[in-house]
Amino acid sequence: METITPAGQLFQYLITGITVGSIYAMVAVGFNIIYNVTEIINFAQGEFVMLGGLTMISLHVGLGLPLIAAFPATIIIVTLVGMLLDRLAISPIRRPTVLSLIIATIAASILLKGTAMFIWGKDPYDLPAFSGRNPINFLGAVIQPQYFWVIGFLILTVIVLTLFFEKTILGKAMSACADNPDAASLVGINVKQMILLSFALSAAIGAVAGIVVTPISLMEYDRGAMLAVKGFGAAVLGGLGSFPGAVIGGLILGAIESLGAGLISSGYKDAFALIVLMFVLFYKPSGIFGDIEVSKIKRF
Repeated sequence: METITPAGQLFQYLITGITVGSIYAMVAVGFNIIYNVTEIINFAQGEFVMLGGLTMISLHVGLGLPLIAAFPATIIIVTLVGMLLDRLAISPIRRPTVLSLIIATIAASILLKGTAMFIWGKDPYDLPAFSGRNPINFLGAVIQPQYFWVIGFLILTVIVLTLFFEKTILGKAMSACADNPDAASLVGINVKQMILLSFALSAAIGAVAGIVVTPISLMEYDRGAMLAVKGFGAAVLGGLGSFPGAVIGGLILGAIESLGAGLISSGYKDAFALIVLMFVLFYKPSGIFGDIEVSKIKRF
């Protein structure tokens, strides 16, 4: 029987933390896409992750669709849900304020959670791992093949979004709306369409996160709320509105959780991450890569 060395155990905690952090990073990126265009926090972002996992289970396990067909079908379905969220909960609001829009996303989150409970029930569901579950021994750590899929899809998401925002007309239009929506409207950019696109993109990214994490941690109707909290924490830690910050913040949060759970106590893993988050925000309210203007809070 192979003895696990302290260095191997530490590497085990680190690779697990990076995997979990990759999910937090994708959720944080989804938050930032909508925030950059609308300046609101979409608290239904975690429900997109939950819907991605459960819809994939229904299509791949329930209906027997092959992985290569169920994967894009799931993303399309969840993307449509994100677009409906904008059209039914955000666009109809007259004289919208940031607070009213945030409340609308909270209401949508509750509705989506209740709908998921009605459709799938309260039991957790499993999804077969993409490359099987035979672990890989590397540097004294036992690594599940699904870990590579999670990390790989985070890298792919970052690359695709970078190319989208830097090389495409739609991406540049969304960036213009983020900088100054009034000026963007004056030059002919349809701001409402850009907001719709931001909800579609964030829903698609959430769906990907839900699909790739479900073989590792299962999925159930109420999993989205905690994922939203962790993703929002990652976005704030990295700097709200910053895409590099979302990725770095997610990886840091995941690593802290894993190392804290492994080296100290698993019962306090959430507390470790939140303590570090509070410490960073105390000394740098804008987050690691954030703009100081984002961190300003009105004082009465």
